[in-house]
Amino acid sequence: MGERAPFIPLIPRCRETASARCFVSTLIAPLTREEMAAAPGDDLRDRIVPRHRSGEGYRKISAVLKVPVSTVASIICKWKKFGTTRTLPRAGLPAKPSNRERRALVREVTKNPMVTLKELQRFSVERGELSRRTTISAALHQSGLYGRVTRRKPLLSKRHMTAQLEYVKRHLKDSQTMRNKILWSEETKIELFGLNGKRHVWRKPGTSHHLANTIPTVKHGGGSIML
Repeated sequence: MGERAPFIPLIPRCRETASARCFVSTLIAPLTREEMAAAPGDDLRDRIVPRHRSGEGYRKISAVLKVPVSTVASIICKWKKFGTTRTLPRAGLPAKPSNRERRALVREVTKNPMVTLKELQRFSVERGELSRRTTISAALHQSGLYGRVTRRKPLLSKRHMTAQLEYVKRHLKDSQTMRNKILWSEETKIELFGLNGKRHVWRKPGTSHHLANTIPTVKHGGGSIML
């Protein structure tokens, strides 16, 4: 008589309610470096399954082998579902672009927020990564970077900024009656020549007024009139 083959149930069924989910998402998804370092070894997995087949409960196995109950339940559910405790190949194709390429794109956008998708695609090709513009855009969206129209602001020097800050501090406690006496004027600037179109910039929400995400404007040079 030959050795009997191990019995593997056709319908996977977990013993405890907490492990009823069988951790399918974590079993199929690829592990990170930190998860691989913290994952139990093959010898430990091989010791958990025989103890479970001999009738020991999850808590007893956890106490004897000094591993969390959730780890014991995950390994047993994986053995019941797939018939093995080894690391399974990931599902689907690898993500594109890779994590390394995504970090490189974020660094490039942080260095030059006004870079275009065409320039980023050329940058990606130079690094050996062939990615479409929509793929690059989606990767930047995952990092919290979105293409927005740049805000226009007056070109101010440090002296102007210091003077404006001092003016605001000096009139911070002015009454509403004092503010009602101020004549608020509106000005319209009309460009006579030069590019007055929209420019887009890659930025995160709440950073629209950062200096790198704005276009400085001037009121001199003879190229515009004020109405």
